[in-house]
Amino acid sequence: MNKDLMIEKTKLFVKDKLEYEGSGHDWFHIERVYKLAKYIAQKENADSFIVEMSALLHDIDDWKFSNTNDTKTTVTENFLKSINIDNESFKKIIKIIQTISFKGGVVDSTQHTIEGKVVQDADRLDAIGAIGIARAFTYGGSKSRIIYDPNLKPIDFKSLNEVKNSQNHTINHFYEKLLKLKDLMNTNTAKEIAQKRHKFMEDFLNVFYSEWNFNEQY
Repeated sequence: MNKDLMIEKTKLFVKDKLEYEGSGHDWFHIERVYKLAKYIAQKENADSFIVEMSALLHDIDDWKFSNTNDTKTTVTENFLKSINIDNESFKKIIKIIQTISFKGGVVDSTQHTIEGKVVQDADRLDAIGAIGIARAFTYGGSKSRIIYDPNLKPIDFKSLNEVKNSQNHTINHFYEKLLKLKDLMNTNTAKEIAQKRHKFMEDFLNVFYSEWNFNEQY
């Protein structure tokens, strides 16, 4: 099976798995990350096949939807084997997926290849800006989290278990993750894109607090 056909089969597989996912990690998220990753890969001279496959598959075994805190990629591995991907590509893709997630900033998610850096940047870019804001509230709603409680401060997470079991509100997620991502971008291409998206989130929060506190000057 040639690489183009593998990518097309992967798209169909992922769309079937995630099309109706309701937490902001749906097929449209994957499609946006895929397109961003392709763009960044071209700018940064990364292996397009590894980037595209990793971007498409990065949420199939997402730890947030499992009952454990590990980085098992069983479903992804079985799919890659089913399309007879070569062993070297298999290892590269799985390694990227296992280490891509922010996980509350409590684990080492350092990417050691340009392909991993590209995919991680694309995924993180989709977590900030206007779409990042929409996804944050979508995810919060899926977890029955309230929008905001001024009495609950952001958490400095110490463990992955603490991240998974946190009963926080969505505005705190900006401070616990989203506002940190701009400075965690790996590639120059992503760093440039992140600037504008980060600023949009800061502006949103300023208006949010003005409305919450009914600042008449607003």
